[in-house]
Amino acid sequence: MNITRRGLLASPLPLAAFAQEAYPSRPVNVVVPWGPGGPTDTFARVLTTRLSSDLGQGFVVDNRVGANGTIGMAAAARLRPDGYNIVITPNSTYAAAPHLYQLPFDMAQAFVGVGLLVTMPMFMLVAKASPVNSVAEYIALARRGGQSYANASVGATSHLATEQFLQAAGIEVLEVGYRGGGPAVQAVLTGETGMVFMPAASVMGFIASGELKALGVASPERSPLAANIPTFAEQGFPQVQVEEHVGMLAPAGTPEPILARLNAACTAALTAADLAPRLQALAVTPARQPLAAWPAYARAETEKLGAIVRSRNIRVQ
Repeated sequence: MNITRRGLLASPLPLAAFAQEAYPSRPVNVVVPWGPGGPTDTFARVLTTRLSSDLGQGFVVDNRVGANGTIGMAAAARLRPDGYNIVITPNSTYAAAPHLYQLPFDMAQAFVGVGLLVTMPMFMLVAKASPVNSVAEYIALARRGGQSYANASVGATSHLATEQFLQAAGIEVLEVGYRGGGPAVQAVLTGETGMVFMPAASVMGFIASGELKALGVASPERSPLAANIPTFAEQGFPQVQVEEHVGMLAPAGTPEPILARLNAACTAALTAADLAPRLQALAVTPARQPLAAWPAYARAETEKLGAIVRSRNIRVQ
């Protein structure tokens, strides 16, 4: 019997028809290679709580922190590919990190994708007291010298978006490193540094209160979270497009019926009407991606972020 992926997803037969046991039949370990309380971890806990309810088994978050998520990914790559070990992580880990670290594994070979889960728009921000109110005004200010930007983590999507913008604008601004998004945002709020790029999940409260001014959003279209903020394309820089993406992966060799089951469960959870307010509060937008779309997406995203790393000569110290 020839069963295609499309046929499997549409089939009324239970997963037990394709495996020795119904999935999941015991708790699932979810590696989140970023720290507790951050945007990825917070989203992962909302999603896994819903998956636990929908699928009738616990989805237990296991934080493995360090080196842009690569420490956790290295640990996850060694776990059994049986569907009871999965990873939730952003594109700075699965797409950018391979260009920055000497990894003990090949990211594309060690993992398979369950799917892209959510996206977060990336905003360019200055403090309320800043004299600039547009990208053009910031560029003019930067050309006079004396400007700096806050970098939350080398190789994070926020860092790559900043470097992509500086290259497109033809300006250079002093980089000031911080340990995480919170300190980087605080540095701009207090005037210690002049500008920062940050995903929406970290800054929507500050934008709403007016404490931070968003000069542009690095997405193809304006974000419904802040529809008054123009894109970089609208301001003459269509090449500035970096978003925070969060995806689910599993160790290579995980059975495809299980991957399909997880993909369908994630889609159902993230499109459930009652979960929408929670996702909006997290400033994330669900991304519907069929299982078959991951390989092409991952290749394109890896090349896109890698091109920024190479062209800006970004290195981890």
